[in-house]
Amino acid sequence: MARYSRGAGKAVKSAMRRRKRGSLKSGRSGKRVTSRKQAIAIGLSEARKKGAKVPRRSKRGGRRKAA
Repeated sequence: MARYSRGAGKAVKSAMRRRKRGSLKSGRSGKRVTSRKQAIAIGLSEARKKGAKVPRRSKRGGRRKAA
């Protein structure tokens, strides 16, 4: 079974296109996005808001504490 829906893929594709054109801006600060990873994250977030099938965000946040 697919992990992401077709709508999610389209949202990421459009976010990548907007990044290339220079019209993709981050939510809070409103700065222009140049990072590929950030563009993908924004695309998935938009897809999630529209109700597309996207896995839930991880609760960890990606950072690890030093042992």
